[in-house]
Amino acid sequence: MRHPAEIESMELREDYVARARALAPEVEANAALIEQDRRLPPALVAKLVDAGLFHMLLPRSLGGGEVDPGTFARVILEIARADASTAWCLCQASGCSMSAAYLTPAAAQEIFGAPGSILAWGPGPEARAVAVDGGYRVSGTWSFASGCRHATWLGGHCPIYDEDGSRRRTADGAAEGRTMLFPVAEATLLDVWHVGGLRGTASDAFRVAELFVPRERAMLRDDPRERQEAGPLYCFPIGSLYSSGFGSVALGIAQGTLDALVELARDKMPRGMSRTLRNNAVVQSQVAYAEAQLASARLLLHASLDEIWQAVGRAGAITMEQRVRIRLASTYAIHQGKQVVDAMHHIAGGTAIFTSGPFDRRFRDIHAVTQQVQGRQAHFETVGQFLLGLEPDTMFL
Repeated sequence: MRHPAEIESMELREDYVARARALAPEVEANAALIEQDRRLPPALVAKLVDAGLFHMLLPRSLGGGEVDPGTFARVILEIARADASTAWCLCQASGCSMSAAYLTPAAAQEIFGAPGSILAWGPGPEARAVAVDGGYRVSGTWSFASGCRHATWLGGHCPIYDEDGSRRRTADGAAEGRTMLFPVAEATLLDVWHVGGLRGTASDAFRVAELFVPRERAMLRDDPRERQEAGPLYCFPIGSLYSSGFGSVALGIAQGTLDALVELARDKMPRGMSRTLRNNAVVQSQVAYAEAQLASARLLLHASLDEIWQAVGRAGAITMEQRVRIRLASTYAIHQGKQVVDAMHHIAGGTAIFTSGPFDRRFRDIHAVTQQVQGRQAHFETVGQFLLGLEPDTMFL
């Protein structure tokens, strides 16, 4: 007999995946507009908000879903089959919303209390925050802020300085840094996202100068000493959810490309051939191999997340071995997805090069995914270090 908590978790998963599948046709219908405008249309954002998909990883105490990582990954995959930019924005905003677990209840309510609240952030190597009475004076420019055009709040990580210009350090001597959260209206958005793939993510830059940020809106990501939420989801580093989510984006892109190729193969008669594509033995073998690639990568990712979720629920903590396993499954998913898209794009022949068709956008999107930090092949080196008993680089674990 299943435990009541397990039944509730399964029902929640089915509900969220069903919501994603119900919205997928509308997401796909908007794909061309999303690419053209380089952002999600407000009407689609509103429907995603109403479905609770931006708040999947937000604590239930704030009205969020607080779903398990496996459910999150499955939802992102379903949306990515329809449009990668939409799925990417959902993944990014969901990961950002996990910061609510590291804020005081009052600050978390201020930022995430409204159903349409969306946080976006990005890296800013030259940013700085000067500690002043009651908070920080913040200046900097941050980039790759996916979803910032529909966000309500922004976040920028900053090293902390004292007013005399000296760098603040923690008790163990490490440089101190915090992520500053502020309303989007207090920043200047910079239109810099002119790219080949993932055009609709609006991953623009933003800047502030001498902006005061109250101390309660300066948070430490993944620091258990400041965690306010007891649920097992918040034992997972935010990066583990990002990696599994973006791995799911890649799998969704690849599944959508494979689906499009199967449909094309039924009727396309390649030039110089007497039979349709689906009657070609080479194509038959490549389609079967692609199906195996996606099924194996999907199973590795989902099974890993589900097993680790159960273990973390029992132990109340996540181990380095489990974090490494998520990293491996996620990076593997991204690169298996790329191989499938490349193969299907090639089989489609001249049909694939037209921007009006189903192949070109997905080809560009998957290659944008592999260029992002989550798609680095160097992550395999990190996993290998751990498996061989060496000290791994834990920055992206």
